[in-house]
Amino acid sequence: MGFPRIPSGLQRAAIFAARFVSPAVLAASGVLIITVLALFVPPFVGMADNGDYYRILYGNGIYFSQPDYDSQYLGHFVREYGIFQYFNEHQTLLYSSQSLFIRLALAVNKLVYSTTVFDIRIQAALLTLMYTAAIYLLVEGITCRMSRLKGYAVAAITVFMFADTAYTAYFNSFFGESIVLITMVFLVASWLLFYRKRYNDYFLLSLFTVSALLLITVKQQNAPVGVVLAVAGVSLLFMRRDRLFRFSAGGVLALLFAAGIATYVWIPKDFVNINQYHAMSRGVLQTTDNPEKALEAFGMDRQYALLKGTIYYAPYSSVDVSGSELEKTFYGKYGFVSIAAYYAAHPGEMGALLNVAARNAFTIRPEAMGSYEQSAGKDFGAQSRFFSAYSLLKQAAAPKTFGFIVIWMMLVAGLYTPGFVQAVKARDMRHIQKLALIVAGMGIGLSGIMVSIIGAGDADLAKHEFLFTLGFDLVSVLAIADLIGGELGYRQASDQAFEAPIHGAVLPSLANKGVNA
Repeated sequence: MGFPRIPSGLQRAAIFAARFVSPAVLAASGVLIITVLALFVPPFVGMADNGDYYRILYGNGIYFSQPDYDSQYLGHFVREYGIFQYFNEHQTLLYSSQSLFIRLALAVNKLVYSTTVFDIRIQAALLTLMYTAAIYLLVEGITCRMSRLKGYAVAAITVFMFADTAYTAYFNSFFGESIVLITMVFLVASWLLFYRKRYNDYFLLSLFTVSALLLITVKQQNAPVGVVLAVAGVSLLFMRRDRLFRFSAGGVLALLFAAGIATYVWIPKDFVNINQYHAMSRGVLQTTDNPEKALEAFGMDRQYALLKGTIYYAPYSSVDVSGSELEKTFYGKYGFVSIAAYYAAHPGEMGALLNVAARNAFTIRPEAMGSYEQSAGKDFGAQSRFFSAYSLLKQAAAPKTFGFIVIWMMLVAGLYTPGFVQAVKARDMRHIQKLALIVAGMGIGLSGIMVSIIGAGDADLAKHEFLFTLGFDLVSVLAIADLIGGELGYRQASDQAFEAPIHGAVLPSLANKGVNA
């Protein structure tokens, strides 16, 4: 008995989709539609302020205009803010590439909405468009050599993971993680497209450079990203033989390294003290069984053991955390390097802190911040579950030990190593970019964990480790896609092999005749 003939209208629709809707277009469209539904259709989804917004707002000409704003901290997302009209006496508290995006959104807001009221959805709209473009390039880089059927499967996985509102809710906020998300996806996409030889190498090098610089400078925590990219990116120097490209790539890597150093050096002193305080109170003192002895290792008074487990922002404290006395006898006694050396000498305490970090490493959206406006009538701190299946599954199912992270890194790197070795033997320097990208993604993610725990202990880990959870997802989707497409190994290909598959290849029978059996 034969299968029923597919109606001609459906045949034409399927042929049209196979011919004109690439996996990249499908993924970008899916992310765009879901994000619009989440962020721009009531009840609007965003993220409540945890007290950090003031660092980035006032210096960019925006202020808190709602009289009950303080009562909404952590619980409710606030959509509208005031715009300074005349003179802004507030200095920039934080040097961040995020300011570029806020100022762009502010300019558009004044042009199309209001010169006195800033609606954060203007910013969200701009970021959503950028994110859609980034997803398109990412999926194009992943699927351009796959059959359409496999490509569509990868596109569906990408939408499932990266359209999750745990990621996109950041667009309706003033947290720098929104910029980290977009620039990281662009960075991975541009490097992957180098490997694919999909577009002009100089265009991709420019995209790589801009994305990397914005990523490095958006948060002081991202300073080590410059070092990771400068080291892993050495592979780019061997991708082409012409001197101009090698000179350009070398200059880019030097620039990224310098940007990482500058980002670290320019951390404002107030923020240094906050992180430094937590590095000791929520880090060293938190993990040791003998706080007094740990303090002696840093040449500090044993009485500071009383600070174990405390936070900088506590309303009542046994010491003046911003006073001159603590500056001399506490903050002046240690720093990032000395704490790293202490953990190296006490691997048990380091391991305990790494496991604490691992318990938060797979949380995309911190549980502390609510998703809804107060006017939506939701409970204080309520979070949206709209299109959040991936983030909820990831948080619930991922093993919460650092050992799992190590095993995951070894497994993924091991999958790509044979192909890398074969490419080196064949002197195919473009193919080695795949493993270089994987290692860079892992290194960037790992730097997010190490900087968080060494630089600020276990304070606000779920948010501080965003770079790791994003890097984990990007590397994982590349590995899953290569398993689906059978591209983990090495196979030498001509430039033409990197072109997209023939249109309609996924549905040859539909393109030529009706489907019967």
